[in-house]
Amino acid sequence: MTRYAQSTTVAADKSRAEIEKILARYGADQFLYGWEVGQAVVAFRAHGRQIRFTLPMPDRNDEEFTLTPARRTRRSAEQIEAAYDQAVRQRWRALALVIKAKLEAVETGITEFEDEFMAQIVLPDGQTVGAFMKPQIAIAYDRGHMPKLLPAPGSSSE
Repeated sequence: MTRYAQSTTVAADKSRAEIEKILARYGADQFLYGWEVGQAVVAFRAHGRQIRFTLPMPDRNDEEFTLTPARRTRRSAEQIEAAYDQAVRQRWRALALVIKAKLEAVETGITEFEDEFMAQIVLPDGQTVGAFMKPQIAIAYDRGHMPKLLPAPGSSSE
């Protein structure tokens, strides 16, 4: 199976800039970008909601980059860096596609903003709806009943 933009030549910084332009074009009034080892973060405010995407970054030391696919021989340092950079570029292109598609779907009236960005909406405690709901979904399936609604600030969830 092929990955979207697996052979892209678009640099990661150009994709980040494109994301910022897309967000401005669709009415975002704040934009933030940051990174640390293993992940990058893109956050913005639109439609009165804070949104945060965490983009996992590959590990340079992963065999996907250090070994050749066919013969599994060690790549040179230059080859490792080139393969790693390609994976980073691919992830940024995919994120740009996702954000643009979601915003266009909202703009066109196919869906609503909150529905499209539900998992990435930042809650008052700083976590995203997706991070909050994943364990709640597991509880619902494990126990066979619905979890409680969002807890009041300061209370603990089920």
